[in-house]
Amino acid sequence: MHTELHTDLKKFDRVVYIVSDGTGITAEKFSTSLLAQFDITYHIIRIPFIDNMEKANNLIDKINCINHHNKPILFTTLVNQQVSNIVHKANAFIVDLFQAFVQPLEQELCLKSSHAINRSHQIGNIEVYEKRIEAINFSLGHDDGQSHANLAQADIILVGVSRSGKTPTSLYLAMQHGLKAANYPLIPEDFARLELPSILLKYTNKLFGLTIEPNRLSDIRHERKPNSIYASLQNCRYEVLEAEKLMRRHNIECLSTTHKSIEEIATTILQIIYI
Repeated sequence: MHTELHTDLKKFDRVVYIVSDGTGITAEKFSTSLLAQFDITYHIIRIPFIDNMEKANNLIDKINCINHHNKPILFTTLVNQQVSNIVHKANAFIVDLFQAFVQPLEQELCLKSSHAINRSHQIGNIEVYEKRIEAINFSLGHDDGQSHANLAQADIILVGVSRSGKTPTSLYLAMQHGLKAANYPLIPEDFARLELPSILLKYTNKLFGLTIEPNRLSDIRHERKPNSIYASLQNCRYEVLEAEKLMRRHNIECLSTTHKSIEEIATTILQIIYI
């Protein structure tokens, strides 16, 4: 937690703590979905592995010593009741996600929950886990067209101009869904030939295109190569237009990434390819 407190917390309407006895990743995703419904600025501090009373006491001492601009919000997913009781002593508005959801489910199902710490991240199915690791390795090895080996094994091949979101989308599909996702850049040489990279022509049924508005693309490229021809708005307009022409020519399904998060892009792609 100490590294994130170098941030000027007074710039935000609220500081939001995510306290978990596991990684806290799931709790953070759910919490941000809730907070997105409100027009406020907030800074999230995720605090994982609070799985004993000593850690809980140390954490609450630190949180209560901070001079917050407004009362912080604290989301918890703590299984151990003694640890949870300590965390509830924080000077914060506390949202206990387990109390909110697990207890009603226990009543509906007429069952007691297992109260097992970090159960959602256990490797319950080794085959699924190994498939996901294999997919990640495949996607890393086939990033930006760096390898043609075993391309026939790809579940999906993303194409688009440089910086249109191909790499993060490929890795997200691999990590979250176990898909072997390769990606290839469309470059000026392809536009001059009016053709896709030759290696892709026999895999057109696996291709999915990503595009982006030229203005947004120019902004992104300027962060990487300021004041370059590569990042100029004129060049970005040209590349996006020609890339979209190639996609239409080969009947490649295409999605704009301009206003979408990686999660939204991946979910939309999954919906389309599985339908």
